Amino acid sequence: MKTATSPQPTVIKSDAEWRKQLTPEQYYVTREHGTERAFTGPYWNEKRTGTYACVCCGTPLFSSDTKFDSGTGWPSFFRPLEPQAVSEHDDRAFFMRRTEVRCATCAAHLGHVFNDGPKPTGQRYCMNGTALNFAASGDKPSGGPK
Repeated sequence: MKTATSPQPTVIKSDAEWRKQLTPEQYYVTREHGTERAFTGPYWNEKRTGTYACVCCGTPLFSSDTKFDSGTGWPSFFRPLEPQAVSEHDDRAFFMRRTEVRCATCAAHLGHVFNDGPKPTGQRYCMNGTALNFAASGDKPSGGPK
């Protein structure tokens, strides 16, 4: 398992500001470390070419070039766009030991990373689609700060 990293987020907002910006489901997932139900969130079955960005701050996080069908019902990627785009944190909730993935810019909870992904990295970044916005190639990314 990779060593957890914890950079200081550069986008910091009050709880009231996040609640105003996000839908209740986006707030639950990204700010309260929630999880959407499998096969219900956006993008788990997205096939178009493009970029996935943080729904909270708009930071580009993942490319469709690294997306794969993990069969889990959540968008899965074998690496982030840039290693510094995400931060990893030890998660021991629910009597499990996992590695939580957050947006390094705003500390939004995105999902978890596991060591059972495909080559070349062997990683499976299992993300909540609710925590992401997708911009198809040639489109301008949506979301981010208001």
